[in-house]
Amino acid sequence: MMLSFFDQFMSPTYMGIPLITLAVTLPWILYPTPTSRWINNRLLTIQSWFINRLNQQIFLPINQEGHKWAILLTSLMIFLITLNMLGLLPYTFTPTTQLSLNMAFAVPLWLATVIIGMRNQPTAALGHLLPEGTPTPLIPVLIIIETISLFIRPLALGVRLTANLTAGHLLIQLIATAAFVLLPMMPAVAILTATVLFLLTLLEVAVAMIQAYVFVLLLSLYLQENV
Repeated sequence: MMLSFFDQFMSPTYMGIPLITLAVTLPWILYPTPTSRWINNRLLTIQSWFINRLNQQIFLPINQEGHKWAILLTSLMIFLITLNMLGLLPYTFTPTTQLSLNMAFAVPLWLATVIIGMRNQPTAALGHLLPEGTPTPLIPVLIIIETISLFIRPLALGVRLTANLTAGHLLIQLIATAAFVLLPMMPAVAILTATVLFLLTLLEVAVAMIQAYVFVLLLSLYLQENV
């Protein structure tokens, strides 16, 4: 029984071909494309308002040089939100529960921010490894600790997104199984469990959006340190 709970996180295959590529590619067709009309419809208006608010929140503390990343980070957040939300539908696969996919997003972008910092301001970038006013005997230890924390950043990004979505999906499946089993024996308890399941699903919708926002926000903070 316990193995069946984790079967939902296995990447589906068809004739030996992994379908995770299809699951990542198809959501792009759901986005509305801008038109040449002067007045857009409601969906495009909401999309534009959401993107503008997102850019204001993320790029306000970043200088003009970092605004070149606006399209990339905004597209990444909308894409992650779409994948997370589609994964809440029944009989669907959530690609962002795979650590490999999340690391594929996190590592190149984190590495790009580090390379930009080393290229544009190497002294300031290396200065983050040693806080000002550090006692001389602690300098080697702090450099090692700060270097380790620097390289842990992409791992933390990927693991955070994977763990939160995996835990939410497991909770939903456990509570749904409990409600189904209790329905013929204790209907009142089953109805109460189904209510908890509904509230948990609403919470997971919020988590799906918040985790995508946190992923991009942390990337923007790493960018802010290096531009």
